[in-house]
Amino acid sequence: MATALLSAAMFGTSGSFATSLLRAGWSPAAAVSIRLLVAALVLTVPASRQLRRCRQPWRAGARTVFLYGLVPVAGCQLCYFQAVQHLSVAIALLLEYSGALLVIAWQWGRHRQAPGWLTSVGSIVAMVGLLLVLDLTSTQRIDSVGVLWGLGAAVGLAVYFVVSAADDEALPPLVVAWGGLGVGAVGMVIAGAVGMVPMVAPRVPVVLAHDRVSWLVPVFGLAIIAAAFAYVTGIAAARALGARVASFVGLAEVIFAIIYAWLLLGQRLTVTQLAGSALVVAGIALVRGDRTIRVTR
Repeated sequence: MATALLSAAMFGTSGSFATSLLRAGWSPAAAVSIRLLVAALVLTVPASRQLRRCRQPWRAGARTVFLYGLVPVAGCQLCYFQAVQHLSVAIALLLEYSGALLVIAWQWGRHRQAPGWLTSVGSIVAMVGLLLVLDLTSTQRIDSVGVLWGLGAAVGLAVYFVVSAADDEALPPLVVAWGGLGVGAVGMVIAGAVGMVPMVAPRVPVVLAHDRVSWLVPVFGLAIIAAAFAYVTGIAAARALGARVASFVGLAEVIFAIIYAWLLLGQRLTVTQLAGSALVVAGIALVRGDRTIRVTR
């Protein structure tokens, strides 16, 4: 559980780091691409060492790495940033994190593992809390194209937890994260090259924590903290907890993201968001405490 929360805390920094780059004129695709590329480079040496110690050849887990890189890493982020072109960030986030419910549906349909009553109640409580955390108080027109992109991001998030939870693969978490980040980076670069997403990355100072800093600060923050370490610990946590529990603990990322935005960007928490945070934590506790959950990967 501690590893899952650590992963969520590190993933939660991505919003603040990325916002500083976007405000300086970076395109979302450029920020994601350099995040994945630098993270893959950072993990190259330790992943190579682990790969040499593996008893099984790397080809044994190549399919998992390829799937992980294209769908949860590149695909999920691409869908999310496409969604925010049509919807508010809050609604796009809500759609993406509905992937936790897709994990339950997958395990029910694939493994005949029906959710217990605690999981069902916890799911409802956590989602209500997430609604409050995102503070959807404004009335706005919902763009159907944006909704489809947001649901695509939800599928990517669900695949992330299901694939990460598979502990029967030959490759350790560090190698899977390294390979997935590399595949994801190539996928994003290709998407930019064919004009699917714009690639703009001005090398100008950015504002972070109310100070002007080099653009390298948020880039390395995105790559090392919010990608390299976050993905490695996230895979390890999913293998230990199983996809269902890990996906709900992952909801804590939203809470961490709001806290970081408060500290680094000056975006204050509201009473509604604090109440929602408490409900999300309560929902996670209910799902974690469901004794009917079998550790099905």
